[in-house]
Amino acid sequence: MIRLIAIAGFAASFAVSAQAMTPAPLTLQPNDMITKVAAACGAGRTRINGVCVARTTVRHTRRAVRRCATGMTC
Repeated sequence: MIRLIAIAGFAASFAVSAQAMTPAPLTLQPNDMITKVAAACGAGRTRINGVCVARTTVRHTRRAVRRCATGMTC
C-alpha cells in the first residue's frame, strides 16, 4: 500500500511539473540573438562628441573634475 502511494505521488509530481513549464517559442527571431552595442563603439565603450572612448576614461575624467572643483588636486 505504501509503495502504491509513493508511486502515485511520484507520478503526480511529474504531471504537475510538466504543466508548469512554459512552452518554447515556435519561431526563431534572429533580431533577438544580436546584442546591440551603444553607438557602434564596442563593448565597454561609448561615444562622446563623435569619438569612441572607454567608459573608464569617462569615469576617471569625471572624478578628476570633481576633485579639482573641491580643491583637492588639480
